[in-house]
Amino acid sequence: MGQAWGFGRYGGPEVQEFFDRPDPVPGRGEVLIRVDVAGVNPLDHLLRSGLVDGLDGGRPFPRVLGMEAAGTVLARGEDVNGLEVGDAVFGFALTGGGTYTETTVLSAPNTARIPEGLSATVAATLPVAGTTAVDVLDQLGLPAGATVLVNGVGGGVGLAVARLAVGRELRVIGTGSTAKREHAEAIGVRFIDYTAEDVAATARELVPDGFDGIVDLAGGTSLRTVAPLAQDPRNVIAVGDMSVPDLGGRFVERRVDRENLERSARLALDGLLAPVITAVHLLSDAPAALATVENGHTSGKVVIKVA
Repeated sequence: MGQAWGFGRYGGPEVQEFFDRPDPVPGRGEVLIRVDVAGVNPLDHLLRSGLVDGLDGGRPFPRVLGMEAAGTVLARGEDVNGLEVGDAVFGFALTGGGTYTETTVLSAPNTARIPEGLSATVAATLPVAGTTAVDVLDQLGLPAGATVLVNGVGGGVGLAVARLAVGRELRVIGTGSTAKREHAEAIGVRFIDYTAEDVAATARELVPDGFDGIVDLAGGTSLRTVAPLAQDPRNVIAVGDMSVPDLGGRFVERRVDRENLERSARLALDGLLAPVITAVHLLSDAPAALATVENGHTSGKVVIKVA
């Protein structure tokens, strides 16, 4: 029996609750892990709100929040290859087990060993933010010296994209609120503060011929403001706004398999995908951790230290 933070029905923060649950039994293709660190993502509150289908594994309420974690394998289900009891691992809870909890099940094909030298705290940030950064930049395929606009650079995914893009020798312009400036500029981003500047006008001054690529993490009106700044609308890649094809752009093609996790871990070890972790909460403080991300007040990545 272990403590978990989750929700008893779909809705806002008012449906969240702590509860005890037995250790889940790993099913076919799953591993049971002791959770050391869980990552916090906007996807978590979207799932709680009932806005994203198909990631609950058909599990009954109450459901545990969280999609990514790092920890230690305690048991294996059938048909699990490449992972053993005792391995330090990180990955996705794609079958509904959640990660804001003491023990959980991860999908084995979407879980990888943590390489020596990489901390569990860093590893827990890679399944969502790290692999997304790899995916969007691979999809763009821009050469060194090209220009990329990261619209919404201040969050965990945005800073990961920017860090990796700088490592690929791209010129990175990023948009965000005033509070996000420091972390973005620290990794070499030319920052545009949307609360104080006309984003489109400033961006056109900086890159008169248009951007080689745009990575959008803001969506909505903000996406529609920056999309015309691309030289080629097909090189506008959105991470959250599914309407991007209406603008001629594309939605990110996600790869959440073990190979991409391992690649992200190698990049993190090499310092090319080092996450900006700005807050570490205990499980007892999980409500505050998620509230910070849901309210958009955090810069960088928030994690929950469980073990």
